[in-house]
Amino acid sequence: MSAGEVGTSIGRALEVLGNGGLVAIPTETVYGLAADASNDAAVRRVFSAKGRPADHPLIVHVAAAEQLPEWAATVPPAAALLADACWPGPLTLLVPKAAHVLRVVTGGRDTVGVRVPAHPITTELLTRFGGGLAAPSANRFGKVSPTTAQHVAADLGTAVDYILDGGACPVGVESTIVDCSVAPPQLLRPGAITAEQVSALLAGELAPAAGPSRAAGMMASHYAPRARVVLVESTAAGLAATADEPSAWLLDHSDDLVLYARHLYDDLRAADRRGVQTIVAVLPPPSGLGHAIRDRLMKAAARW
Repeated sequence: MSAGEVGTSIGRALEVLGNGGLVAIPTETVYGLAADASNDAAVRRVFSAKGRPADHPLIVHVAAAEQLPEWAATVPPAAALLADACWPGPLTLLVPKAAHVLRVVTGGRDTVGVRVPAHPITTELLTRFGGGLAAPSANRFGKVSPTTAQHVAADLGTAVDYILDGGACPVGVESTIVDCSVAPPQLLRPGAITAEQVSALLAGELAPAAGPSRAAGMMASHYAPRARVVLVESTAAGLAATADEPSAWLLDHSDDLVLYARHLYDDLRAADRRGVQTIVAVLPPPSGLGHAIRDRLMKAAARW
């Protein structure tokens, strides 16, 4: 897409958002279904389009870290440190919400998730928009997240007013979420910014998730294809399992975790398109990016 075409597309997206519409936006993680975070009716359309429970909060996307105080009642020191170190990037910070933040955005909670995505098209969109965009993944709730514009169109059809095509998402799994409203901060969802990296930045002051679900992706079952997902711990076990299963497909990029994450959702969707009955997925080691991939696969398998 040429610079002129990108500019025209962003202009159209801004027009739709200004009229209370829904725009699918590319990020480095997955495509988001965006609405003006200050427009109550538009945000409610996001929940309706996805079939998303009203108490499941959305993440507010902004153009720059300097906008965090506009959305937070207070900016905890851990949030300021992580924003400075990791934004723009695949990290969402949960902070006490400012008074003006709509409760429909936060699912009725007193905290709000905020992030600065690292995608040039969406960065320009957000800069020109000026405010925040409330955007969960652009797919039906609980299903496999979209990493291309084509995925969004297949999932949402006319429920989305405009799709801003930014190509395939380079990371491929949703952002890391850290709850900075509690002490010590808690890791609510693993992502490409790893638990080890966050812990090092916080000098070891990072705890595992505890308490009720309060952020995207914390449900036990999520990211699920139609096919049954069976999990194994090694390639050898995966080969043995596929030999025993009719219409089984082996999913294994455990030797390249960046590739595994980038193609995970596309692979799950491809299995469904091919009518695969069982996906045998090899779990990567539980470290670094492997945490995020394991998390998504375990949730995809949970409904079985």
